[in-house]
Amino acid sequence: MTPKTREQQLDELLDRQAITELIMAYCNAADRHDHVKMRTLYHEDAIDDHGHFANGPAMDFIDRLPEIQAGMAILHHNVTTVNLKLDGDRAEGEVYILAFHKVKDQGDGYDVLIGGRYFDKYEKRGGVWKFSHRAIVADWAYPATPSAVRLDHPFLAGAHIGRPGPDDPSYAFFSLLKRGER
Repeated sequence: MTPKTREQQLDELLDRQAITELIMAYCNAADRHDHVKMRTLYHEDAIDDHGHFANGPAMDFIDRLPEIQAGMAILHHNVTTVNLKLDGDRAEGEVYILAFHKVKDQGDGYDVLIGGRYFDKYEKRGGVWKFSHRAIVADWAYPATPSAVRLDHPFLAGAHIGRPGPDDPSYAFFSLLKRGER
């Protein structure tokens, strides 16, 4: 196998960084319920498989997000291991995640911490990497009923408290990172 030139290595590094930023933007869009931003992360003809929530066109999944997320008091996606393989303008990734969900109900709600992976296919079109296919794979779930989340804990005294939607404190803090933008 012929070693890659420095230029080829730099191009691959830039592509890997762009895909990593795409993965992180997805987490931000999901956690902040930013459906405008979410829409920019997928190609128009992309597929998303989120199990019983949605399995089909990604834009249909995004259209359903307000309904899906309505019961979520807290969403918190954390990416851990990212395995990427690039081939020109196509790439595949196995992305390990920890996704915390605090779900509202009539009482104190309940929590579900999911350890899983995203099986991703990416394509670079017009110089921009986006998802062409994303599937969620659950490896384990840790439920807690009632919810164990306590935002009134003394450790949080005086801290800004995150929340889904445009009222999250990040939007008042940042001038460069904006809602609806990648």
